[in-house]
Amino acid sequence: MPNKSAFSTLITAVAAWVAVPSLMLFLCSGSARAQINSANYTFAVASGFLCDPGDSGSCPAVAKSVNGDSYEMSGAGTFDAQTRSVKAAGTFTHKSPNGNVLDTGVWLANELLSFDSYGIAPGALRQKGAALGPQTLGAKRLPMSSGPLPTGGLAVFRISLVSLLETSKTAVLQVNCALGKSPRDRSVEGIRLAFEKNPTEFSEEAGGRVMFLSTQARANMAGKLGENSKLPDSADLPKN
Repeated sequence: MPNKSAFSTLITAVAAWVAVPSLMLFLCSGSARAQINSANYTFAVASGFLCDPGDSGSCPAVAKSVNGDSYEMSGAGTFDAQTRSVKAAGTFTHKSPNGNVLDTGVWLANELLSFDSYGIAPGALRQKGAALGPQTLGAKRLPMSSGPLPTGGLAVFRISLVSLLETSKTAVLQVNCALGKSPRDRSVEGIRLAFEKNPTEFSEEAGGRVMFLSTQARANMAGKLGENSKLPDSADLPKN
């Protein structure tokens, strides 16, 4: 078990990192656009601009088991759907049915097991009042953000939960963003958690906002239109 004082500092640092409202702006800046020809995604789990102070159900993301235990999680990161590489981290808190804290710590993504895209939803950021990336002014002004596009999908990660109170555990984390053409059985946004070598599954999405942002989608759109064509207005694109 790690030193509690040092580990508490680590948890605080990770929590501050995933909670910074400008996190997504940073992740979607020039460095992300420079890799626009790869199948890269940025994602947030109940963090950053997704958190609404007036909506307690937006953050953190909560997964519950049939006996009422819950895991509250937040985090952010990037992944490549082709190579299945991932860089992501966040915090977690395990609570009993009556709300007592049973465990807390940080989680780290080890592997992207799969990603199923539901398609883009360009209007999603405007609905949240957020704008990613600079707008181009003049005759070829883009009617929406020039950064990555909001995308619905289901990502499945293998993660490690590094605990302050218990031994570290390995689990499978499902992150579902119900934008785009999400299937009926995945119309609820949120997370699910299943531990290896443990029959208890936290399979009820009990709250939390999540979002994927795709650089590949905009690269494909730009390629089809040609270098001298402006991207279509959001009214001409698929709706979320």
